Amino acid sequence: MAVTKRVTLTFDNGPTPGVTEQVLDALAHHSARATFFVVGSQLRQPGGRELAERAAAEGHRIGHHTATHTLQLGVAEDAEAAVRTEIAAVEPDVDTVAGTSATHGERLFRPYAAGGVLDKRVFSTAAIRYLQEHHYTCVLWNTVPRDWEDPTGWVETALAAVARTEWPVVVLHDLATGAMTRLPEFLDGLAALGAETVTEYPGSCVPIKQGRLQFSLSHLTDGVD
Repeated sequence: MAVTKRVTLTFDNGPTPGVTEQVLDALAHHSARATFFVVGSQLRQPGGRELAERAAAEGHRIGHHTATHTLQLGVAEDAEAAVRTEIAAVEPDVDTVAGTSATHGERLFRPYAAGGVLDKRVFSTAAIRYLQEHHYTCVLWNTVPRDWEDPTGWVETALAAVARTEWPVVVLHDLATGAMTRLPEFLDGLAALGAETVTEYPGSCVPIKQGRLQFSLSHLTDGVD
């Protein structure tokens, strides 16, 4: 079947022993590549680093998804302290695992958005400045099937969203919700749609590329152009 569209798969909030292995096995079986946006506390758990290293070795990209996945940068009481604890503190861990082979030479970052809602709570001026100064590429999203809330029905939701989105950046979660047991069905569904999984991102989901602002972030933080 001819390829009709590109689909970028991303997995957030892991690595999770017992789950991430299943995700990697399913991706390998379908010859699919993805980006894993890892949480620092998960990376530092027993077995976490090994799973991230396996993902990188198998050709997946590795990105930074904050240290704790609990603090929205745009509403932190102390914006500079939030940058230090949520980004800078685990930066060496993510960099070491990612390497240039997994990230195509880019430092990748995805903010915590409390359920995938893209609004003014996502960034602070301090966070944007840090990401620019440290040459990050920031990757957002446009397809959130909420697999953590609907571990059995998310596949149908996701495939419908993929079908109507020009270049979907799909957010899934390698967490112990049971949702990833249906990942092979989702990957089969993508193949049936004639979709190709890629590890690049549409420009509309990349507001910062290697430290350079690509478009206004006024809708994601106050007072930033």
